Amino acid sequence: MLDKMSPNQRLIVAVLLSVVFFVGYTAIFPPVEQEVAPQKQQEVVQSKEQSVAKAAQEVAGHTIATEEKASKRTSSTIVSVKNDKFVLTIDTLGRIASKELLEDKFRNDEDLHAQVIPDQGTKPLYIRFADDAINDEAIRTPYMADISEIDLKDQPVTVALTQKLSSLTVTKVLTFYADGHYDAKISTSKDVRHFVYLGDRPQVSKKLMAVAGALIYTGDDVVHIIEDGDAEGRQIFQDVKLASSFDQYTAIILYGFKKDTSVIVERGCDDNPVVYFNAAQNENIHGYIGPKEHKVLKSIDPMLTNAIEYGWFTFAAKPLFALLSWLHGIFGNWGWAIIALTFIIRAVLYPLTYKGMVSMQKMKELAPKLKELKEKYGKDPQKLNAMTMEMYKKHGANPLGGCLPMLLQIPVFFALYRTLLNAVELQGAPWILWINDLSRMDPYYVLPILMGASMFIQQRMTPNNFTDPMQEKVFKYLPVIFTFFFVTFPSGLVLYWFTNNLFSIAQQYIVNQQFRNAKDAQAALEKKSEK
Repeated sequence: MLDKMSPNQRLIVAVLLSVVFFVGYTAIFPPVEQEVAPQKQQEVVQSKEQSVAKAAQEVAGHTIATEEKASKRTSSTIVSVKNDKFVLTIDTLGRIASKELLEDKFRNDEDLHAQVIPDQGTKPLYIRFADDAINDEAIRTPYMADISEIDLKDQPVTVALTQKLSSLTVTKVLTFYADGHYDAKISTSKDVRHFVYLGDRPQVSKKLMAVAGALIYTGDDVVHIIEDGDAEGRQIFQDVKLASSFDQYTAIILYGFKKDTSVIVERGCDDNPVVYFNAAQNENIHGYIGPKEHKVLKSIDPMLTNAIEYGWFTFAAKPLFALLSWLHGIFGNWGWAIIALTFIIRAVLYPLTYKGMVSMQKMKELAPKLKELKEKYGKDPQKLNAMTMEMYKKHGANPLGGCLPMLLQIPVFFALYRTLLNAVELQGAPWILWINDLSRMDPYYVLPILMGASMFIQQRMTPNNFTDPMQEKVFKYLPVIFTFFFVTFPSGLVLYWFTNNLFSIAQQYIVNQQFRNAKDAQAALEKKSEK
């Protein structure tokens, strides 16, 4: 069948099948959350600097205590920090043990208030000592706090945690702010080697192609992402600006490291990354735990916006989100902002799409003549090729004219896809009528059906030169397949695709009408010349 298709048709089939696979696979086989298991150790040291390699060897082989891997059963809350947006707790191991987001828009897949810090696994600010004797005592000695309840309003509040060991005193002075970030001053009474953990990634949401794992942003403006399942050994980073463990919408972040601080990413259970850093005797660090809202992160520190990742298309997705946010400032509604953004993108790409549509129209008109050439010169490929190229030149047609514009639009589509997929701002954001959360699927399936219908109309209007009935049948069923896959997609993504289809229909109508008018004018001239 493929050998009977034109290059234009083969490319269209490849693009459509790629998109079907892209959206279909992730809809049918969503990512499975990993279960916490005993952590595996990795003796591989990856470092360019000899001094860093030596430091890594000194900590190689250390294990996380059973108490740290266990859930809340082995510890109790000593401090509660509350405000109208979240409840945060600190436990007897001196860790930030939990953070519950109270706003309704931040609900998890079970429609419960999102818990950013997983119940099991390493938790933020957990300290591991290199000396086993000290560490064994530390996991059995509870921290004491100078205050147990904090009602956090506009002003920051500070709490001091103290752990008194037989030969060492550990102090953590934590200052919490209403926007979700905190300052941490961690000190030990004498200089002993110890490590502070970032904490296992949130498990609030991981849908479709959303990435989850660890992110390290370094001083050379490079973002290093180690996805769940892809940690390959121990990696050491220096000149780190921020370290993050994240899922689709939320993150646990540490930032403000000294330039020479070694931040270590180690392979943990199920090859998931575990992040910690080699702490000094007196360490000043900053942290944030919560949703990756661009506006909030920027207000805390513009550098923190680098914790919002968009995968391979970050270079295009970041400016697209900036434009989307600007449009939201105008319309005050994320749904209308998505529609306006789609219009702007279509307007920018109009010259490309117009050229592609015109080329496809010309190829459709030439299809019968090309068929005649194939029948006449089919046994002489060289002659057939020469005559075909001559016909293309005579009529100003380009067999790749409809392909290249389409190829150039694919990166824009995927960049916008990643933008909308990772925008936590869409959580709980209403559009109109029944669409009250653009981050969730349409509960009545209206948008997916409209999207499928618009795709069908667009398909009927788009010229094609299929010679094989099977090819035509496959294309006819594509709107049904896409509708099926898009049923579970977030409403914001479906709204974009539906709106994009409407603009394509309008543009295709204009092109078709122009060709119709040109044909009518040509027929009128021929009729006039005959007289």
